[in-house]
Amino acid sequence: MILSTPDGARRIGTEEMRKLIIPIFVVYKGCPNRCVFCNERITAGTHPDRITETHFRDTVDTYLKRSGKGAGGIQIAFYGGNFTGIDGDYQEELLSYARSYIREGTVGSVRVSTRPDYIDEEVVDRLRQYDVTTVELGAQSFIDEVLDRSRRGHSARDVVDAVMLLKDQGFETGLHLMAGLPGDTKERFYYTVDETVRLKPDTVRIHPTVIFKETALADSYRQGTYHPLSMEEAVALSKYALVRFTQADIRVIRIGLQMTAEMEEAGTIVAGPHHPAFRSLVDGSLFFDMAAGLLKGTHPGNHGVTFIASPHDVNSVRGLNNRNIHELTARFHLEEITVKADPDQQRNSLVLEAGAKRLTTGIECLYPANQ
Repeated sequence: MILSTPDGARRIGTEEMRKLIIPIFVVYKGCPNRCVFCNERITAGTHPDRITETHFRDTVDTYLKRSGKGAGGIQIAFYGGNFTGIDGDYQEELLSYARSYIREGTVGSVRVSTRPDYIDEEVVDRLRQYDVTTVELGAQSFIDEVLDRSRRGHSARDVVDAVMLLKDQGFETGLHLMAGLPGDTKERFYYTVDETVRLKPDTVRIHPTVIFKETALADSYRQGTYHPLSMEEAVALSKYALVRFTQADIRVIRIGLQMTAEMEEAGTIVAGPHHPAFRSLVDGSLFFDMAAGLLKGTHPGNHGVTFIASPHDVNSVRGLNNRNIHELTARFHLEEITVKADPDQQRNSLVLEAGAKRLTTGIECLYPANQ
């Protein structure tokens, strides 16, 4: 199950064309069981129980009217539930709606989200027949105990087998990972990251476990048997994963949940490390680490310093609400910190100018792969 729609732009990693993703939600469909953390009515929002052709076309046409992109930059995505677990006739009905746009030349391809234990040769053949090029799998963890306690109903081996089959058949693959699930630890999450790097999917989504109302996890939290990650822990784990995946050239297409109107309602989020700008917190923390490392190497005293970064990274250098600048200024007793944008500066790197000194660092220096 995929709990959030893509944010499209890749902020960490090699730049790529930003695609228009047209999401079609088939909420709760095809799921053999309900995971302890799942309340799709909140995380996906309100959508029809059954997608009619009229609803499908209205949704796609609305996106197309404002896209301004060629077909190659547009993809229809079926999110929510377990797409390949849906009744075969309904799958083909939905896929045929999408295929009509591809044949018209207005849409380039299709992506689906599904479970790893619902991928086999027959499924792959059907997806290929209907121009599906991307398959995202709800892996969540590579620790079987964590999967069992989360009531996922599949094993880590199922994830490995599904990814290998999809890659062998030429599909773009994506994995959805969660930090802080029942039974998870920092070491176990690191193992999940390591296994993901070994499998090398094309994309990954990461989000910390958030407790929503009307879930088994909410009951466990109230009973005191489940304790969510703190915001600091969630940022640290997500930052580690982001750096490791970037080093392995695996695109991270989302960190944290996409906000829905339902999530903004009082009492919907029971507990857990949720923040509407969670990705900004992670990016800011990453650049704080790089900036602090450079300052430790220069010992600039109480003089002013200048950081130089790509224009895309300037906000991350400053941190959300300028918090990095405030904390660095206080910690290193600096008079002033200036941040300059340089279009020639490589993404995910940082330059420090302090007097006659000029030092450079990048995320390749953080979390070595053999750590």
